[in-house]
Order: sequence, then C-alpha cells, then structure tokens
Amino acid sequence: MRILLLVSAFNGLTQRVWAHLVDRGYDVGVELAPTFDSPEDLTRRVEEIAPDLVLAPFLKHRVPREVWDRWTTVVVHPGPVGDRGPSSLDHAVLDGRERWGVTALSTVEEMDAGPVWATSTFAMPSPPVAKSALYNGLVADAAMACVDEVLRKVAAGEAPTDPALLEREVAGTGELPLLRRAAFELDWTRPAEELARTVAAADGAPGAPATLAGERYCLFDAAVGEPVDDLDGAGHEVAPGTIVGRDGDAVAIATGRGTLWVGYAATLAERRGTKLPAAEVLDVRGVPYRPVPAVLAESVYERVGDVGYLTIRSYSGAMHTAQCRRLTTAVEKALTEDTSVLVVRGTEHAFSNGIHLGMIEAAADPAAEAWANIQAIDDLCEAIARADQLTVAAFTANAGAGGVMTGLCADVVVARDGVVLNPYYDMGIFGSELHTWTVAARLGEAAADELLGAKLPVSAGQAAAAGLVDAVGPRDAASFDRWLAGRAAALTGGEERQAALAAAASRRPDRPLSYFRTIELSEMARDLFDDRRGFAAKRRDFLRKAAPVATPAHLRFADGRVLAGAVAG
Repeated sequence: MRILLLVSAFNGLTQRVWAHLVDRGYDVGVELAPTFDSPEDLTRRVEEIAPDLVLAPFLKHRVPREVWDRWTTVVVHPGPVGDRGPSSLDHAVLDGRERWGVTALSTVEEMDAGPVWATSTFAMPSPPVAKSALYNGLVADAAMACVDEVLRKVAAGEAPTDPALLEREVAGTGELPLLRRAAFELDWTRPAEELARTVAAADGAPGAPATLAGERYCLFDAAVGEPVDDLDGAGHEVAPGTIVGRDGDAVAIATGRGTLWVGYAATLAERRGTKLPAAEVLDVRGVPYRPVPAVLAESVYERVGDVGYLTIRSYSGAMHTAQCRRLTTAVEKALTEDTSVLVVRGTEHAFSNGIHLGMIEAAADPAAEAWANIQAIDDLCEAIARADQLTVAAFTANAGAGGVMTGLCADVVVARDGVVLNPYYDMGIFGSELHTWTVAARLGEAAADELLGAKLPVSAGQAAAAGLVDAVGPRDAASFDRWLAGRAAALTGGEERQAALAAAASRRPDRPLSYFRTIELSEMARDLFDDRRGFAAKRRDFLRKAAPVATPAHLRFADGRVLAGAVAG
C-alpha cells in the first residue's frame, strides 16, 4: 500500500506513525501541508504521488475537496466520536474528563465530522499530566490503534461508518470552541489543584498566563506542593501569587489553598518569550529553599536489592548546562552505592532530547553557552560509559539527538514498545555525546554512517532489529516497569550478567574515550562558533516553530524505502 502522510509538521506522532508504517513494509512518504502555496499545488502533488491512502495524523490545515474526493483521506482527531474542534485535548484536561479518545475520520467539508474509520478510548490520568505528555503518550497509543484499524479496513475494502450509528464509550462533546490564552489565566486565589490542571491543559501552547509581582508570564510544567504552614517564616499570612520557595529550576507559588510548583516559565509582553527553567525567568532573589515535589524532581534514586534506579526528568527532554552537571553528579553518586547494576531511566513521558536550545538562544553568547552545554552532556555520557557497575539505559519514552546518544553509552540499552528514537535532527551541528564510538560499535561503520546521515526516526522495534538497542519491553508503562525490574534483577548475576558483560566488553574501543570526544568537539567548535551549517538560524526556527518552506527530500517516498531497508536489514 502506498501511503501519503499529509501533515502540518513532522511532529512526534507523525514520526511514530511513519516509523510504524515503515516497520510493516508500507511505501510511505511525507508532505508538509504548509509548504504549498495553494490548494491546486497540493492537489497536483497528491496526483503525482498517486497514493492508495492519504493519512493525516497531525493536520491543522484544510484538505482540498479535490483531494478527498479522489483519494481516501483519513484524519486522526484527538477526541472521541462526536467531538469536534481544534482544542479537544485542552478541553478534556481543563474539564477533568475521566475518559477520552481518538478518532480516525474521513475528511469531509465540515471539520471532524466525516464517517468514522476507527476509534479508541482511554482513561485520563489522575492527577492530570501536561497536554504534551498526554498527546505523546496515551493519545499516541490510541492513535496507533486507530491507524492499524484504518489500514485493515482499507486493505479489506471496507467502508467507514456513519458516526450516528456508532455506540459511544465516551460521550461526544459536539463542536467545542478554540481556547485562546486568556481562557487559561491563573487566578492565584484558587486552589493549587485547580491551577495545576489549568497549566496542564495549556501546556506547550498557548501556556497559562499569570501575573507575579506585577509582571506578566506564561507558566508551564506545574505540580501541587505539600501545604506549608507559616510561609513567610514569621507567622504572617502570605498573599496568593507570592513566590515562596525554589529547588533547582522549580519555583513554588502561594495560592488560595496550597502551593503551586512550576518548572518552566516564559515572559509575556507583546509576544511570549522562550520557555526557560522557571528560576531563570521569575524573580527568585531571597527566596528560601523548599523541596520540590517528587513529580518535578530532576533526578530520583531508588535501590531495590542489588539494583539502583536513577530516574532522570527534563521538561520536553531538553537538558541545559547546569542540569547536565547535576545529573552527572547524580550518576557518579549512584555509582558509589553498593549495587551491581545501575539503571538510568526516564519518566513515562520523556527521556531526553539532548542539549537545551532554549537556554542557548536566550544566552548573552549563544555559541559559548552551546559549547558549555555540549561539554556538560559529554561529561554525563562519560560518567555512564566509564562506570564500574553494569549500566542499563531504559528508553521509557521518546528520545532524540543527544538524549539517544547518552543512553547508548550504557552497557545494556532497552526501550519501551512504541518509543521512537530520532538519533540526530538536521539542526546544523555535527553532534557529540561519544556517538562516533557508540553507534558504530553497535551497528558497524557503514550502517552507523547511513543511520546518522539519514536523520530519520526509528521505532524501538527497528532499533532492536538493527542492534541499536538490546531489547524492547511492553508498551504499557506499568508493565514495562515490571519487565525492566525483572530484567535488571537478572543482570545482577548468572549467565545473563556474564553475557551482558561480554557484549559490553566487545564494544569497548581500543582507544580512549577522549579520542572520540576530541574528534567530535573539533567538529562542534566549527559548527557553534563559525556557524558553518546554519545552527543559529535552524535553532531559532525550531524554537519559534517557523512554518517549513519545503518538505525535506529525505521525508519523501524513495528515501523512506532506503532507510527502511538499511536499518531493518
């Protein structure tokens, strides 16, 4: 089947669909809707491709009638049957819905109103998680179930169903209005639980606007903190909206009931500024230390028998210089524990995407900050690579760029089913994180060059087939945790430990790690300080979500087939 992915951006869900289809041998290509000047241009391009199916897992643009009249065109909507509108997830989180869903519909004139090909529902998390985490987790899982059902029906020649004839597990909401930023304004007299839900619903875009000390901000990445008595230390009642604590990057704010912790913030004047760690944006001078809630903690270490678990957390996967240094210290401290296996894992919603482009862009000297950031993440990689204990990296969620490479420094690498790994984006930098050793050691020189040159995502299954990761565990987060615990325990002794140690030893280089780091940093220095590949412009476009001007050639049909053959082989 020849499948065209017509999308507004090659986002996380699109990447997962693309990798899933490539895994299964479909002929897949991508076209970015914003790059077409007119409906006629888009129609001509679809005609050139002549797809058997046009699939739109992430599309904010209208599909021309000339396309959906001639080709089966299915859009994936992040809402249950009967739900319509562009702010579906925002409403679902904000309204405290207990259950939600995803629906695959035929494109018709009226948005989200066509015949239904498939639908899948799920229980909403409680307490709520950020909208982006929900989208990349439960929504993406439900979307994949819908995509598989669409493929089955199209292959079998079945038709979609009139939505009026379907039994609905989740009641439809009809057409809900677009929620703009003002709908998420934070009122500090409200309870912290309510405000955390509002921030979660506004996550990513548009952000939850708020006033603090007379200044306007957008807040992100929130959690409810423990109630604190005598907040000002002198028995005086503190006014809601007062900053009352900080821990690392996170900041605590008094509310009408309880405290709200926020991990990220942006200035809000005529336009929203770059999202940065909250302590970098808000005025925290003289603010006392208070321990951040565990859900926002940058790292958490737990010991279970002879296994240590270090869970790392970074908002949206970006790790800035100081954070990389703190995580390096956390790894080094964990390695001093009397255990035989150290598992470095992400959270259910994120692993890592490498260096922090936002902090780099906001710095007085972006090149110098990028240089410091890449050195700091290299230190983290070396701490893992040089460990005396047997190390396991667990990709619990999607990872990209330096985040992938950091995980590959471990002796054993595992991933949760459904995870997508995007080794390096086209960001105008060579990359570091010891990748010139780790990728080739696992794939061989030729396959490593092809994978890194393609700059395309791979599924956990593809990665395992190629040898980039050692094993893939269950998709369900709780099941994966149990699977990981069993695998880690097995690595503490016996044949599995000996096999893992032997495999790790076979990948050890015959040159010092500093050799690879020096080669990589010599390339990175030219990219960062001379900007020879356009890192500055590409970084700004990425942060501002600039509309693409053309579909990258490597996303079109022929390139997808080449990568699929190389990696799967």
